[in-house]
Amino acid sequence: MPGQLPLFSDDRSSPKGLSYAADFLTIAEERELIERTAALPLAPFQFGIYEGKRRVVYFGARYDFTHQRLEPAEDLPDWIMPLVRRTEAFASLPKGAIRHALFTEYDVGAAIGWHRDKKHFDEVFGLSLASTCDIRFRRKSGSTWQRYAQTCAPRSIYILRGAARAVWEHSIAPVKEKRYSITFRTLAEPTMAGDRGASPLTE
Repeated sequence: MPGQLPLFSDDRSSPKGLSYAADFLTIAEERELIERTAALPLAPFQFGIYEGKRRVVYFGARYDFTHQRLEPAEDLPDWIMPLVRRTEAFASLPKGAIRHALFTEYDVGAAIGWHRDKKHFDEVFGLSLASTCDIRFRRKSGSTWQRYAQTCAPRSIYILRGAARAVWEHSIAPVKEKRYSITFRTLAEPTMAGDRGASPLTE
């Protein structure tokens, strides 16, 4: 397995809190992850009454767009846990911080529109498999938009924290080849006094 890799985002216009590292995975690891992801019970992404051009499966927790809440999902598979622990160590997180995984299969032309991840989630970790994708970022700056794009190569990892996660919106441009991704997330802690001690999965 690769050792600790430097995280970088060396463009001063890049969102603060965006980190990216190439070759987080080996070619053999990528191949195995693609095979395992393709074998999962992937289903078309549902956004209310709409259906996306990508297929997904959630573990640990899933966001219900109809009821606008986070709900429990099947436990993360045992075979992904070594990669979860490795990602936590790579990002200097305590063991057990990552409690959500999203596996996605993108057909050619599939894209994701502008959004910020739901408030129920905190930090985001994305691994790219099979082909390259461009993640675009934007934030309002006066009467215009400040923009940035990060190309994510196969086997790379990106991290969204701070402003990159909470201030900037992001989207994924239409992919030119079939692609898979694995997204890990930590969960946001309850912040309101009335939620003290409550699980984010039941809010």
